[in-house]
Amino acid sequence: MKNWKKTIGIILFVLLNAAVIAATAFSEFGNSESATELSKVELHWWFLIPAVACFVAAISFEVLKYILMIRRLAVTNELTNQQTKLARKNAPKVARRTVLLGKYYDCVTPAAIGGQPFQIYYMRHNSGLPGGASTSIPIVGMIANQIGFLLIAIPCFVLSGIAYSKPALVTAAWIGLLFYAFWPVMVAGVSFFPKATTKFLKFIIKALAKIRLIKDREKALKRIEHEVTEYAKSVKLILKTRGLFFQVVGLSVLFNALIVSIPFFVLTAFGGNISFIDCFILTVAVTSAVYFIPTPGNAGAAEGTFFMVFSSLSSGYIFWAMLLWRFFSYYIYIIMGPIIYFVMHLEKKKGGEKDV
Repeated sequence: MKNWKKTIGIILFVLLNAAVIAATAFSEFGNSESATELSKVELHWWFLIPAVACFVAAISFEVLKYILMIRRLAVTNELTNQQTKLARKNAPKVARRTVLLGKYYDCVTPAAIGGQPFQIYYMRHNSGLPGGASTSIPIVGMIANQIGFLLIAIPCFVLSGIAYSKPALVTAAWIGLLFYAFWPVMVAGVSFFPKATTKFLKFIIKALAKIRLIKDREKALKRIEHEVTEYAKSVKLILKTRGLFFQVVGLSVLFNALIVSIPFFVLTAFGGNISFIDCFILTVAVTSAVYFIPTPGNAGAAEGTFFMVFSSLSSGYIFWAMLLWRFFSYYIYIIMGPIIYFVMHLEKKKGGEKDV
């Protein structure tokens, strides 16, 4: 019965993903009467090679970022030599799945709130690291991504003339940057003021215990104190370790730079006429402007706002170019999520070591 339940669960999970893809695609591209017939589209397909290369390189840099943090935090007094070796050996697979499944949950939850909680859950059960380290790595990874984007966006907005040509877009983009900066500030507060954070969380736990949402109050209080201490210690270790944080932020800059470069190659493939720098800056501005839209994958806002990026194309080609761009920025993660889950299911069922 357990096997049947798991099989049914996987089928329902795949169907749910198919429904999410279909619903999002229809909401974004349902009104496509003006689209040129696909058979008549003149596509310079060789420009898609660098687009694919940008995506693969970006994900590789993101995975490398997690590998570096996992292997460094595996060297801890809480682990035996054997546990440390195992955690370091499994780091590439754990990092790869943490990144891709985190992206998947970012895509299917409103305001991308599901990625980090799942990454923490996955790492706590699969990384072989202590709880504090498993919590801190996804959070530091997210913060590094936010900082990496800020390091790209601020010079783009300050040094370019986009503020004069598209003032409304840049205003929305600056608002988006405030949201990008919010989490780094919050996490820094938790990391460097653990006692104040612990007191606040204890207050929350006591309040929840009074309304019986928490059964064992003392156990919860001890756990919170331990987890916050471990989390703060792990974050500080990352910050202090031989420039590790700068390496992580550097990889995040590369990740963001490669991702926002993809629209240029897609545009060029469909015959668009725009310089790389102009397209890059415009894509950064639009990405920032839709950041605070609380829908899965920014659906309902991304396609409308990114129209500005693809407006250099003829109206019949815009549909296909935006559909291809959304594949790189959204749909591919939803497709990869169920594939990884299926492989994980096979591993548990067969006890194998498939490396996906």
